[in-house]
Amino acid sequence: MTLQTRCRRQVLGAIGLTAMMMTGAWAQGAYPDHVVRVIVPWPAGGSVDMATRVVAEQLSGGLGQPVVIENRPGAAGNIGAAAAAKAAPDGYTLLVATTPMIINRSLQGSTVVDLSREFVPVGQLVSLNYVMVVNPAVAGSVQELVAKAKASPGHFSYASSGPGTQLHLIGESFKRAAGVDIVHAPYKGAPPALADLVGGHVQLMFPGLPVVEPLLRSRQLKALAVVSTHRLPQLPDVPTLAEAGVAGIDSSEWYGLVAPAGTPPQMVARLSGELAKVMRNPAVRQRLASQGFEPVGSTPQAFAGLIEAEQKKWPLAVRRAGLQPE
Repeated sequence: MTLQTRCRRQVLGAIGLTAMMMTGAWAQGAYPDHVVRVIVPWPAGGSVDMATRVVAEQLSGGLGQPVVIENRPGAAGNIGAAAAAKAAPDGYTLLVATTPMIINRSLQGSTVVDLSREFVPVGQLVSLNYVMVVNPAVAGSVQELVAKAKASPGHFSYASSGPGTQLHLIGESFKRAAGVDIVHAPYKGAPPALADLVGGHVQLMFPGLPVVEPLLRSRQLKALAVVSTHRLPQLPDVPTLAEAGVAGIDSSEWYGLVAPAGTPPQMVARLSGELAKVMRNPAVRQRLASQGFEPVGSTPQAFAGLIEAEQKKWPLAVRRAGLQPE
């Protein structure tokens, strides 16, 4: 091979390498170049949908592309989660993961998605705190309710949005911690359960703050305690269950963004970076708080740690509630 030929090949190789590097940089810089879809596995208008739309609206501006919500409700979040797990890991399909997906896995095993195996975390959005509420005619405090329940075992009932839901598990935890005998009354969702609570057909419930706040403002229901480690800014005068004398129950629900496993790390980094900016925005935080949510925001690593901890916590709660995995 002549010196001239070797030089020509070296020049061509250098040009090719430069072109590859430029192409890679362009591809990374161009993401996203079209619509990003966020699957919400719950109905439009519900609490998960409400919080996600607030965040998605601002996330669109940071990414420079529309972020559209696709509601895929059904089977306690399983239908939407399964659809997201099967999506291409290209950064253009995300899922809003929620606590019930961990509970579903505890109850149904491998028939539902495994968040830690089938997805990669992007970041947490919010926490949703639960409130212990009663019909005002029932009791004025947790202590009064517990005393009445102990005096009349099996007389009081608590409503939930269905067997195996977080509201059901909180109710069973309360029974055990307070040492009372109250009956579980499962409903097909929170709205009919709240309607019967207002009507006096059941006495107690542990709904999420966003859905019950209007009924508290209108004084159709009374908040006795919050199911959290701390008091809520929206209800500063309402004690925690521990403060009210029933310790050992801390059960908030979380929502966060995840992407299908295999999504390129640079895309996850871009998404998490933009999400962090959104969650630091004071206007976004105020809007979420006004709807009853606790804005969080987190790194992918912190969100992964939360998911791991929850995967250890909820199977124990399921067993304590006497529920058998299917």
